[in-house]
Amino acid sequence: MSAVPSERKVTVQLGPRSYTIHVGPGGIATVGARMKALGLGKRVAIVTNPSVDGLYGNRVRQSLADAGFSPVTVEVPDGEEHKNLAWVAFVYEKLIEARLERGSVVVALGGGVVGDLAGFVAATYLRGIDLVQVPTTLVAQIDSSIGGKTGVDLAAGKNLIGAFHHPRLVVADTATLATLPQRELRAGLAEVIKTGVILSPELVRFLEDNHRPVLDLDEDAIMFLVESCAQLKALVVAEDETEGDYRAILNFGHTLGHAVETLTEYRSFLHGEAVALGMAFAVRLSVHRGLLAREAADRVIALLTLYGLPTEIPKDLSHSALALAVEADKKRSQGRVKFVCVEEIGRTKFEMLSTEELLAALDAV
Repeated sequence: MSAVPSERKVTVQLGPRSYTIHVGPGGIATVGARMKALGLGKRVAIVTNPSVDGLYGNRVRQSLADAGFSPVTVEVPDGEEHKNLAWVAFVYEKLIEARLERGSVVVALGGGVVGDLAGFVAATYLRGIDLVQVPTTLVAQIDSSIGGKTGVDLAAGKNLIGAFHHPRLVVADTATLATLPQRELRAGLAEVIKTGVILSPELVRFLEDNHRPVLDLDEDAIMFLVESCAQLKALVVAEDETEGDYRAILNFGHTLGHAVETLTEYRSFLHGEAVALGMAFAVRLSVHRGLLAREAADRVIALLTLYGLPTEIPKDLSHSALALAVEADKKRSQGRVKFVCVEEIGRTKFEMLSTEELLAALDAV
């Protein structure tokens, strides 16, 4: 197996279940050989969507076939609105038709929606089969493909049904980011900003100082971002694999962001755009509760604005509706929701808010 030029490797340390994230351009061509090196089963289902399959499906199938695997492809429609139990059932039926067994493998080829849905299928089909993540969007490469969180949505809220199921391998081919629409790229950068604000002042400074190279997909800049975020998330996952406590810092911006997505039926905002709204609210909330200096909050909001991300909740989303949507959040406990607030860039604090306190904060900030 020939090495990918300039490839970086990040390991998620989970003892015997540890796995490697391969970061670099051209990685898709190595998927089959890497799976063979791990001794994975020969029968493989590639779960993807039509647009991603048109771009990369043939290359993945060829890589698998060259390594001796027998792949079938299962397509689900693009979009968060299809990340539900009905489409999970559809994929189950396709896996049964293809005679996938306990030793078989699901390859998730696509962005976060595909990775979440395919991961949940792999976690539950025949009580669990191997999973390989091949993320093709920035948010998937730096966040959702790492850490084993899989899930699907219900009408009441996002990711309310799920399981922890780690991949055996992650191949983050950074060359795939060149095919992303600019809006998708900017939405993915919201998750990069999230990572920096909660974990790395250095990453925040890099984003502030390298705005143009990042948006122009300069290879060095993108490699730095993907590798840095993967390393940071790997450390958090190793510390708290199943989100007992510390890992919940990764939900910064997501609690309100998920509520925005639910209320707008996933049609008005991309995931990263909704998270940006959630982050802007979270830093304002942090100032309101006396945790964060206003200058630091302004810096975060300026960074979101620099990358073309929204920071103001639309006026047609009522505060009461948002507060009620947050009530359905899976992180709710004893009538309160855990919000990730910021004390300074790189340091967070959990705040438990009741629905009434959240509504008052929305009105105040």
